[in-house]
Amino acid sequence: MTRTTRSAGRRDRRRFLQRVLGAAGALLVSGCNQLTKTDWFPKVLGVADQASEAAAKLVATRRSMAQEFTVADLSPSFRSNGTSDPENPEYRALAAGGFAEYRLEVGGLVAKPASFSLAELRALPSRTQITRHDCVEGWSAIARWKGTKLAALLDAVGVQREARYVVFHCADPMGDDGADPYYESIDLDDARHPQTILAWEMNDAPLPVANGAPIRLRVERQLGYKHAKYVMRIELVQSFAHIAGGKGGYWEDQGYQWFAGI
Repeated sequence: MTRTTRSAGRRDRRRFLQRVLGAAGALLVSGCNQLTKTDWFPKVLGVADQASEAAAKLVATRRSMAQEFTVADLSPSFRSNGTSDPENPEYRALAAGGFAEYRLEVGGLVAKPASFSLAELRALPSRTQITRHDCVEGWSAIARWKGTKLAALLDAVGVQREARYVVFHCADPMGDDGADPYYESIDLDDARHPQTILAWEMNDAPLPVANGAPIRLRVERQLGYKHAKYVMRIELVQSFAHIAGGKGGYWEDQGYQWFAGI
């Protein structure tokens, strides 16, 4: 299979997913939470993602790169999806102070548990990339992101041999009663991918609160719900058994597939 054929296969798969999920997005009233309450959408998403995982194994390696764009391709706006201002007292106090007191906690199966200020995160190796965000609701937008390479952060704390996943614990409460904190996860292959970053800038400005300040995950080969916003704590784990619904993410606990990438 030639490089051109592989690239075309990836584009065709993503277009297919966008058409299927875009049709679902046309029915939205107020975001992803409306879809997850239906009986049919998680099943549609599940079928599509199972197919996409199989296709990904056939047409792409885990190290292949998501498409990057130019400044001329930037979208005029980048909508805030899901939570836009977490109703979390601790988070709101940090935001009121310009996140000067923010610390990213990193623990679990690591050699050296640590916490990092924004300044310390910015001092680690970083990456800038212009990429497209594809949401399960059917919309896309292109933005320029800058952030700490997640691989560099993992190197700084030392990952223990038995660790398999990186879990991101976030500030935004979810569920009808706000009792379920948002969380998401990726495996170590995606965590060490060169385009996986903890973004603290968007379009050459500090990341806005509506888009996940002070830190959001960018895992560019996965769909939008994997890009956790308002990241407060990172945990290295061997399994998800002790975390919330045990399926690796808030939306996964509602029926979405854990793998959502290319």
